[in-house]
Amino acid sequence: MNNFLKRALSGLVFVSVLIFSILYSKISFIVLFYLLMMLCLYEFKKMIQLKSVFPYIIGSLLFVFGNILNVEDVPSKMIFEYVGGGLFLTIFITFASILFAKKEEVISHLGKIFLSIIYIVVPFTLIVQIPFLNTSFNYVNTIILGVFLLIWTNDSFAFLVGKNFGKHKLLERISPNKTIEGFIGGMIFTFILSYFLAQRFITLSLIQWVVIAGIVSIFGVLGDLIESMFKRQACVKDSSNFIPGHGGFLDRFDSVIFAAPFIFIYLYFVQ
Repeated sequence: MNNFLKRALSGLVFVSVLIFSILYSKISFIVLFYLLMMLCLYEFKKMIQLKSVFPYIIGSLLFVFGNILNVEDVPSKMIFEYVGGGLFLTIFITFASILFAKKEEVISHLGKIFLSIIYIVVPFTLIVQIPFLNTSFNYVNTIILGVFLLIWTNDSFAFLVGKNFGKHKLLERISPNKTIEGFIGGMIFTFILSYFLAQRFITLSLIQWVVIAGIVSIFGVLGDLIESMFKRQACVKDSSNFIPGHGGFLDRFDSVIFAAPFIFIYLYFVQ
């Protein structure tokens, strides 16, 4: 099997599983994203050379605290109270974990645990909240599906436009292949898609979809650059080889995990 076919098939399977889990039920969506969070945690811990089980424990607790209302069919108006409780528990367990670290590694150990939680766990916890941020506070799969369609559109057209028309580097020191032309091209097509999403997915208004498209275009690219920076520091090309031809799960979610907190904040305050 040649590389192109392998990449196409693995990408199709990945997208199909993701879309199916979103459309099938809120439980399948939440469970899948818990598993994806744990896989991304594994890849990131390996990248930053963190040998600790505490990110898994803390991540699981925070994820459960952040989503217990949604699983139990209770309106998630109290989300900040539950996430706040989870964050308090996270801080307590994180500091307690340094008791198991070697004395000379305490600061580095603690910093890496905090980084893992902030970079991976918090965004995934907030991603799962996004479909519930509507006027009825019920699970609306078209919201999160639309977010991923915008992410994929931005990534795809940024690559295509950059490859064919890119001449000016966006941030060559971190990602030599990204160009300003690609960034602008991805943004334009993302805004175009937001118009069509507003016609089809009417839970959110046109203005809301346009704002989300802007967040995706800007913060999605920043997320991609941030992961590229971590990979450069670790001297690796991909976060793993779990997805043939595509790298790791963190490589597939680097854009959305950085954009998700900003989408969450925006939708929380406009609903």
